[in-house]
Amino acid sequence: MERFFFLDDADRELVVTRRGAHNRLGFASQLVTVRFLGAFLSDPLDVPLVVLDYVAAQVGVGDPSCVKRYTEREKTRLEHQWEIAQVDGFVSFASAQESLVQWLDRRSWTTGDGPKALFFAAVAWLRERKVLLPAVTPLMRLVAEVRQAAETRLFDQLAGAVSAEQARLLESVLQVPEGQRRSQLDLWRRGERSTTGRGMVAALTRVSSIAGLGMRRVDVAVVPTRRVIELARRRRHRSWPGIRTGAGWRRCWRRCGGLR
Repeated sequence: MERFFFLDDADRELVVTRRGAHNRLGFASQLVTVRFLGAFLSDPLDVPLVVLDYVAAQVGVGDPSCVKRYTEREKTRLEHQWEIAQVDGFVSFASAQESLVQWLDRRSWTTGDGPKALFFAAVAWLRERKVLLPAVTPLMRLVAEVRQAAETRLFDQLAGAVSAEQARLLESVLQVPEGQRRSQLDLWRRGERSTTGRGMVAALTRVSSIAGLGMRRVDVAVVPTRRVIELARRRRHRSWPGIRTGAGWRRCWRRCGGLR
């Protein structure tokens, strides 16, 4: 309680200027709430009783139930929020949204983090800069949109580096020859388990065949190395029939990343 809801001398001096016990307690409650949550509550009375009692004791309010009167005047609540934001240095989400989008885009581009990791990273970024947090759903939607845009840009960049001949070769190794049950890519994926001389020859032949596709000549410097490695790892754990049914440009590069 003391760590998150303690009011220092400066806080109490700010609170004491409010007229009426209900306004003093309501103001103090909003003050500790925004510091703890990073946002003002739509209902300032939606505070645990234990917190309300603790704050009331600090501001000299003997009957915490008087705070029920705090919402009688909507303008008072909003004026207090504005004043608290000014005093504590909080800024609106709208003023920081563009910077957040740029930061999320860079992070998505370089790390490939999932929606959940990006969401919590965005919350941390906002909290560090004292930006008032928006509602959860709009923030989740924004994170998802930025992440999808970065992913699309990534695959567009990669697809542009593949020649038509390389794309044809990649497509060919996905095809299952007539009378066979597996594609060449699936056979390569299984690898050679034998440690005999014949197994060594088969393994070297496999490496030579993969190298013969010329994927090492593809310039992937346009994207972070971490993303290429991540794509390769992701492809190893996905079924190849699933890859064949993906979008053409994305399918091509996911296979290319797996072979690299």
